[in-house]
Amino acid sequence: MLLALLLLSLLAGLALIPLGLPGLWLMALGVVGYGWLTGFVGVSSATIAIVVGLALLGELVEWGLGFQLAKRYGGSRQAGWGALLGGLVGAFVGVPLPIIGSVIGAFLGSCAGAAAFEYLHSRDSASAWRAGWGALVGRSLVTAGKVALGFTIAVIAVFAAVRR
Repeated sequence: MLLALLLLSLLAGLALIPLGLPGLWLMALGVVGYGWLTGFVGVSSATIAIVVGLALLGELVEWGLGFQLAKRYGGSRQAGWGALLGGLVGAFVGVPLPIIGSVIGAFLGSCAGAAAFEYLHSRDSASAWRAGWGALVGRSLVTAGKVALGFTIAVIAVFAAVRR
């Protein structure tokens, strides 16, 4: 029963990542909860430290890469903030379309937010669209990286739980 709860938290976390929600942290919480409920027999403090470290790495990559790519494609700091806010708004607006709506909304929102904020900053539409494209590329890479980290966390957690 406890292993089923762990697996549920891992799968739910993986499903939340493309939506831009804190799926890695849900997975880490599931691992900590499983460890606590089993008396930390299979899931040791080292396993928990690795899982939390991977979740933190995912957040650092998201923060750094999102701003870096918006800047690399000619965007300002404002474009990075626009990508972040646009992604959140887009995910919310896409909610009426089950599952895929939030994902598409977050990606398009990142692009539109970066472009809008860059345009307000520079008044140059070519620069704004480059920044928007950079934000879209950044969002794609960040999502792929966080999903990869999520699978890594899931493998570590399952192996730790099964070996006890």
